[in-house]
Amino acid sequence: MSYQPSRRSFLSASAALTFGLLEPGAAQAGGMIRPFRVRVPERDLVELRRRVQQTRWPDAETVTDLSQGAPQRTLRQLARYWTHEYDWRTTEAKLNALPQFLTEIDGLDIHFLHVRSKHENALPLLVSHGWPGSVIEQLKIIGPLTDPTAYGGKAEDAFHLVIPSMPGYGFSGKPTTTGWGPDRIAGTWIELMKRLGHDRYVAQGGDWGALIVDLMALRKPPGLLGVHTNLPGAVPVDIDNAARAGGPQPPGLEGDELKAWQDVLFRYSKGQAYARIMGTRPQTLRAFADSPIGLASFMIDHNLASLALIARAFDGHRESLSRQDIVENVSLYWLTDTAISSARLYWESKYSVIAAKGVTLPVAVSVFPEEVYQAPRSWAERAYPNLIHYHRVSRGGHFAAWEQPHILAEEVRAGFRQLR
Repeated sequence: MSYQPSRRSFLSASAALTFGLLEPGAAQAGGMIRPFRVRVPERDLVELRRRVQQTRWPDAETVTDLSQGAPQRTLRQLARYWTHEYDWRTTEAKLNALPQFLTEIDGLDIHFLHVRSKHENALPLLVSHGWPGSVIEQLKIIGPLTDPTAYGGKAEDAFHLVIPSMPGYGFSGKPTTTGWGPDRIAGTWIELMKRLGHDRYVAQGGDWGALIVDLMALRKPPGLLGVHTNLPGAVPVDIDNAARAGGPQPPGLEGDELKAWQDVLFRYSKGQAYARIMGTRPQTLRAFADSPIGLASFMIDHNLASLALIARAFDGHRESLSRQDIVENVSLYWLTDTAISSARLYWESKYSVIAAKGVTLPVAVSVFPEEVYQAPRSWAERAYPNLIHYHRVSRGGHFAAWEQPHILAEEVRAGFRQLR
């Protein structure tokens, strides 16, 4: 079965079982599971290149820094690479080399990767992405987590991975009614793990995925042992509310807590313009369904540290993200026409991603130095009374799996070690 922009055809769950990719009995656990392959028609790729080449460029920014957003130089370099060097078929081959499936949950098709480890007693792990992420964001952690011995780890740290595409994202179905917010997605992921036959598992997430695994933990479903987050929902509610209102600064903040307050205040005041427009007027963004470069410009300007990293990549610096990393992720959004459907999640959500929510299941926290805020240990301990791991790592930012896969993999191993 292949992906087509206009239609999809499906195979039965029995074929998935034949390949030994699912837990025995998973297909009978409630809902058909169908194998899935990606095959984008060549005409769509030709049209994509045509649109990139015919971009109507605005004037360049009037500053030399990133304060006005994604710079003209970076987008022109991206356009040249997208048109003349990047090959979607390499991305398609990477995805099709992995076991992919669809299953209908709550009336919507859910796309997911299900990669089983060769090691005995591997622990099932659901990994949830965010925006502007996708399953592509997690491809680099699949090897280190499923086969740790090949990456300097131990067999007893192995995981079976379930990596779903959120509703409205990638190859999952697009909601046609309201109500598909983070709560509903959390319930969908719980049902997905049950359907796959995983009755004992853990979950990990960043960005929206961090909120979703927190919400999974709040439900305390049978089988969920604990969660790992690289964007902790640890900000005290009163501090989150004060930052959202623009101040004043709450009393008594010093050291790491003061720095975190400043980062959260900046995030609400200047750091998430993209979230405000998607959260209020997502349908107005239809230009991103018409212009590939417009879509790319919006997607790469998630936060200043990430934008700076991406700009350096297109300037030829070899760091944690490559030009291919960036363009293949934007291509996935473009080719699946999910610019608007993914944006609606911001309109649906009624949560602060970073505020504490009362999670009492075991939680592991990894703090990356270029994340939108660095959760102090004191806040993490208050937000997660069953905190089983807290570590400030040496490098990396918001897109941890994408930027620093080996660091994140080691954090996930360490965070869940005591839950096995």
